[in-house]
Amino acid sequence: MAAADVVVVGAGVIGMTAAVTLQRRGARVTVLTADDPSDIVSTVAAAVWYPSHTDEDPRVLRWARDTHAELRRQAADGVPGVVHRPTRMWLRRPYTGPPWWADACGNLVAEPAAAPYTARLRFTAPTVEMTRYLTWLHRQVEAGGGQVVRRPLRELAEAYEFAPTVVNATGLAAGRLAADPAVYPARGHVLLVANPGVTVSVRDEDDPAGITYVHPRRHDVVLGGTYQPGVAHTRPDPETAAAIRRRCVALVPQLAGAPVLGERIGLRPARHGGPRVERDPGGGRLVHAYGHGGAGVTLSWGCAAEVADLALAR
Repeated sequence: MAAADVVVVGAGVIGMTAAVTLQRRGARVTVLTADDPSDIVSTVAAAVWYPSHTDEDPRVLRWARDTHAELRRQAADGVPGVVHRPTRMWLRRPYTGPPWWADACGNLVAEPAAAPYTARLRFTAPTVEMTRYLTWLHRQVEAGGGQVVRRPLRELAEAYEFAPTVVNATGLAAGRLAADPAVYPARGHVLLVANPGVTVSVRDEDDPAGITYVHPRRHDVVLGGTYQPGVAHTRPDPETAAAIRRRCVALVPQLAGAPVLGERIGLRPARHGGPRVERDPGGGRLVHAYGHGGAGVTLSWGCAAEVADLALAR
């Protein structure tokens, strides 16, 4: 007999928030992971609330709004790694009104800006230090009577050994496990530098030299970055690293002398058509939750609520 009601396959931020949400609704949960927690792509993420590379969609907006609210509560409650941080986003395109996601953060103000910018958006958004946060999520699962098991799967059907209902939160591996050709990698490259006192997150997505963002944390600052669809390797690239640093120093000159502490390269689990969150049409008690790309943290808790609705429906 299965020891759990639901087994979540995948221990990244989508899988772990789904597991915690299912437990909060009374389900017995087991999480399966193919990788050591330190190797999960979620640990590479800059993990700032922002629906990056996500198309406008009412369901996605709801997930983003609910996640913003939950992370804001967690920051107030002192959850490890979660901070509600001032954010500035510089725009280069003509400003025609608030972006589609503005309602989700609830506090966005547009301000004039000097060339080459057309406006600056000012808002407050949660940021998450993923290693600490994933550790907290693991402990939440275990404290709720669940377990996280290291177990790679050849096929999703093997997960039914653990529970009668399966949540597929396998990220990039879903392309193989769910036979979904819409799944693809989007390579991300960031640098970590010592924090010289930066407290505000800053973003310039329209920099012609490449996407640019600066996200401070307790002891370092994440400098980014790249978003390279279809690139599936994680080899270091010194030229890309140097270019990221130049762009970020130009955006935040205070970083000019900050020593580099390291770099992180990971493959975002993107999907043509956006995230797939649905019951499997082939029947059985299988719920898919993958394809969130670079917006996993941003959509996590809102998405988890919908996953739990689907997984526990009778």
